Amino acid sequence: MSSPERLLEILTNKGAILPEWKDAVASVDRKLFVPDAIEVDDRPLTRGERPERWLTVVYGDLPLVTQVNDGKDLGDDAYRLPTSSSSMPSLMLEMLQLLDVREGHRTMDAGAGTGYNLAWLAHRLGSDNVFGIDVDPLIVDQAVKNLESAGYSPHVVCGDAEKGYPAGAPYDRWLATFTVPQIPYAWVAQTPAGRIVAPWGGSYHSYSFAVLDTQDGVVQGKFSGYPAFMRSRTDRPPRGYLSDFLHHEDEASRSKTDLSPRDLEAEYEAKFFIGLGLRDAWSLLAEADDGSDEATLWVLADDRKSWASVDYVPGHDTFTVEQYGPRQLWDEVEVGYRKWEALGRPERDRAGLTVTREGQHVWLDREDNVIVTIPAAVRAQP
Repeated sequence: MSSPERLLEILTNKGAILPEWKDAVASVDRKLFVPDAIEVDDRPLTRGERPERWLTVVYGDLPLVTQVNDGKDLGDDAYRLPTSSSSMPSLMLEMLQLLDVREGHRTMDAGAGTGYNLAWLAHRLGSDNVFGIDVDPLIVDQAVKNLESAGYSPHVVCGDAEKGYPAGAPYDRWLATFTVPQIPYAWVAQTPAGRIVAPWGGSYHSYSFAVLDTQDGVVQGKFSGYPAFMRSRTDRPPRGYLSDFLHHEDEASRSKTDLSPRDLEAEYEAKFFIGLGLRDAWSLLAEADDGSDEATLWVLADDRKSWASVDYVPGHDTFTVEQYGPRQLWDEVEVGYRKWEALGRPERDRAGLTVTREGQHVWLDREDNVIVTIPAAVRAQP
């Protein structure tokens, strides 16, 4: 039977439940925070047409897309970009464990979404100690209604989450549920002695939580997990179909590489370090549909001016590269890969992050061994 008890059972069986959050998970009914029309595994699902299936996924450990294309109808042929969701409950618990919330903590949830995570926080900490912010007024209105229906009343406001909410500061804990390429210093200023947890990274690799402790002006931490969250709307690069990024294919340069694109895509540690330098291009591995195990790895610039492709063929030691545009994107990938090799092929858990008003420094093993500096974005200043 699909019910809140079923969700608790699933999370318990998976070893994901945390004792301090068990009562919140059991008491907050996820059904109250999920709209009738959602997407699951890229497929639409409506409560009216398939009520039993709808309940099954609601009380499952699954991410549920609750909005696409910022809620705008762009036509049937438009690319469908997920822009809001109810996160996978086990991932929410992972984030909360990293956040290390304690009773009495004043907590901000940046990216309020459906309000489900805010309800968990309010159940444990009390509504007065919980704040949420989201850039979309429709999402904020619905989150507030969802929370009221569940009996909670945290402070939820509409605004640019990257600028924070000074009126509620200072916070003891700051949680972001969208990916940022940089930690806004506004979050640091508003969490002067506490912890910040946020999905972090650029376009090439954004599958890390930055877990940062703030104290006496020092903001430092490490990376954890493999989250996949939506990008911040305030600096979100365009996405779309592959054809939206390809052009001038007959003018592409051709070369060879001995770096296997398939092996690279599976090398998560390498991709993290490559992504430190390649922050404004993304990759897509397209599998052949003829059972050949062949594939093409595409690297696509956010500005759509440059692209690269590498063809993988099983049993081959070299692979064909095509590149077009003002940037040679595959060359940039290879440079990043060779730098990672020169560092001794380190794993991501050896990397750390320090945040200052001037920017971010990613270091290896110790803070004075900086491997990349990312200047602060002007608009991220408080």
